[in-house]
This record gives sequence, structure tokens and C-alpha cells, in this order.
Amino acid sequence: MPNWELKNCCKHDQTVFLVMVGVFTVVILALWRTVLLTPFKLITVFLHETSHALACKLTCGQVEGIQVHANEGGVTQTRGGIYWVILPAGYLGSSFWGMVLILASTNLLTARIAAGCFGVALFIVLFVAKNWLLRGLCIGFIIFLAIIWVLQETTTVRILRYVILFIGVMNSLFSVYGRSTTYNINFFIFILFYYYFVKSQKQIYAIVPH
Repeated sequence: MPNWELKNCCKHDQTVFLVMVGVFTVVILALWRTVLLTPFKLITVFLHETSHALACKLTCGQVEGIQVHANEGGVTQTRGGIYWVILPAGYLGSSFWGMVLILASTNLLTARIAAGCFGVALFIVLFVAKNWLLRGLCIGFIIFLAIIWVLQETTTVRILRYVILFIGVMNSLFSVYGRSTTYNINFFIFILFYYYFVKSQKQIYAIVPH
């Protein structure tokens, strides 16, 4: 018979991890519409748009540019590729990156790897960014991650894992809560019909909205 009791199910580190996920979830939802979360929401939009861009490249399309705007929206300009893969990749990507970052935060080595990869991705996007807000966001978060990394390695302020976890939870919530509060489903349906029945793939750029 399976044992469904939760007694002795979690060690100390596991308990801390679950508690931190719960705390971050409550804090993010409580502060969702405040300016305090704006930098992290913008970096979440960046990962959302990056997911559109990756889907385009994986389906043999061309990424013309990525933008993130101060109103927490974003645009990915693509040519070619498979649009029915590119369009949903944003929120699916947010879920994916959230999962990866949350799992990476459970271990210091994987948190370091995640932070390093994240920094490299931000640096690469500097060359395809189409507006100064996104460029500034990339530079700002590269500096932010560098500071957190230095604090982690040289002081007793060891918060790298928690920063990675926070960004991961933020992305996971964005894929569900962000869509339900900021995305107009009628507009989404209109865009789908516009792409497939009005314009041909060879004639337009796919402008994938946040």
C-alpha cells in the first residue's frame, strides 16, 4: 500500500525551499501592480520575448529585433519561421524558464551556472535589442548579477540562490497570472487570424506582442 502520509517527508533544505517559494509567490502577487516589481517584470518580459525569438530561430526564421517597453509590454519582430510555433512560445517559454530557474536555485553550483548563462544571454541580446530600454535593462541586470555573484563569493551575504529562485517564481507566475491580467484573448485571436488568413509569411514581419 502506498504511504500518503507527509510525516518526515522533507529535510531542512527542502522545507526552506518550499517556504521560500510560497513567500515569493505571496510577495509577487501582492506587489504585482506596484513599481517595486517593475525591474523584475521587465526582465520577465525579456525572457518572454526571447522565447518567441528562439522559437523563430528553431523553425528556421529570422529575428529582426526584440523590444521591451516601459509599460511592461514587448515586441519580437520575426520573418519566416512557423508562426503557430512562434506565437505560443512566449508564455510556454515563461513557464519553461521559470521551471529551469526554480530547479537551478536548489543547488549553489546550478544557481551559478544559471546566473552565468543568464548574463551571457543578456549580453547577446544587447546586439539585437531595438530600443534603449531593453539595452539598459540588459546592462543593468548584468551589473546586478555581477554584484550578487561578488557578494556570494566574498561576503556572508549569500543570496544568489534566492535571487535565481525569485526570478524563476516570477516567470512561472507571469505565464499564468500575467496572461490573465494583461493579455486580451480577443486580440490574440485577431492576431492569429490576421497572420494566417490576411497576410502571407513572405510578405510581413511577425510582430509578436507581449
